[in-house]
Amino acid sequence: MIKRSFSTSLFLILKAIVLCNFLFLCSFNLTAQPPNLKTQIYIDNYSQQAIRQMILYKIPACVTLAQAIYESSSGVSELAKRSNNHFGIKCHVGWEGDTVLKSDDELNECFRKYNTVEESFDDHSLFLTSRPRYSNLFKLGIKDYKGWCHGLKKAGYATFSKYASALIRIIEENKLYNLNTYQYLHQKIVIRASREILPQNNLTNSSISYSIKNKTIE
Repeated sequence: MIKRSFSTSLFLILKAIVLCNFLFLCSFNLTAQPPNLKTQIYIDNYSQQAIRQMILYKIPACVTLAQAIYESSSGVSELAKRSNNHFGIKCHVGWEGDTVLKSDDELNECFRKYNTVEESFDDHSLFLTSRPRYSNLFKLGIKDYKGWCHGLKKAGYATFSKYASALIRIIEENKLYNLNTYQYLHQKIVIRASREILPQNNLTNSSISYSIKNKTIE
């Protein structure tokens, strides 16, 4: 009787241990994805947004997306989740939008806050095109992603000493340079006089529609 009771207790203990391990693994899988999977999901979600910026502002799509992946940790960084800021852009003089505080190079620094991730992509392009220190980048070819990466670091976009190498590694590991030709994008896009780009179903009389299928920016 005692032996049977001991066996039953041991069985229940082992069962409980197995169940706890199972629940732990399930919880881990739900909350943590492999870095490569997170990056691929991010690329799938925002590659067209990067192409959009390239069409409007002549910034290589692969560089834009690599910066977003690096700065936002593929969209899961604290700053990205709190503020939709996917490029680590600080407030700087003249910013009149919403803000959020986060410690970076210094304690409680001011960062820009956006309503959507798309606004972050738009503001990143405006940030680069409106500041003289980045003007030399636009003299580079659209396919010269290495020149762009080194140029961003040289112009002071980031303080990390290996920033350019980190961006280049992201681009090459994920073949993001293919975005610069965007041959796979088979939808029509509308460019309005206001430099706003819209889906085909948002056409207005002032819009200019054209197909970018198989087009390459030189």
